[in-house]
Amino acid sequence: MNISLKKVGFDEKQILENLMEKHDYEFSQYDLREVNKFGLFGYMDLAHCWTDEGWFIYFIEVDGKLAGFVVVSKHFCTSDKERDFSMSDFFVTYKYRGTGVAKKAFFDALELHKGKWELYYHPKNIRSMKFWHKAISEYTDGKYEFIPAFEGFKYNDGTPADLFLFEIQSEVE
Repeated sequence: MNISLKKVGFDEKQILENLMEKHDYEFSQYDLREVNKFGLFGYMDLAHCWTDEGWFIYFIEVDGKLAGFVVVSKHFCTSDKERDFSMSDFFVTYKYRGTGVAKKAFFDALELHKGKWELYYHPKNIRSMKFWHKAISEYTDGKYEFIPAFEGFKYNDGTPADLFLFEIQSEVE
């Protein structure tokens, strides 16, 4: 299985928006979001992600087939600590869950963006919680800070996020 990240071009914006609708639909079971009058969750307008240098968007591909997406941001950091990057969104389609695709995509994203990270998840999303704890612990060799019920970021349902803080250093340092 060949797992890779592919930078999303502006001409692929509609494909990304389609996948984000699936992500938001799934996530609505945790944050209780409603659809809009068009029957869509309507993720934020993404045009700025290609004009602002602080956004990094990738499709996850498995053997050349679309399997999800990763959105890394320099602007979506919510903690009061200095951070370089945040995992703004991360989504793997059902077919590829539990196969190692998510872990490889996450590790690849970290390799592309060395620095101080924050990553948060909704505590009602038990599968996500287990994945992030295991993956972050493995990649950082247990060197991270975990803040449960972080009041600095709340989901649409009012639930505070659980937050990870960690640093990925480049080999040259």
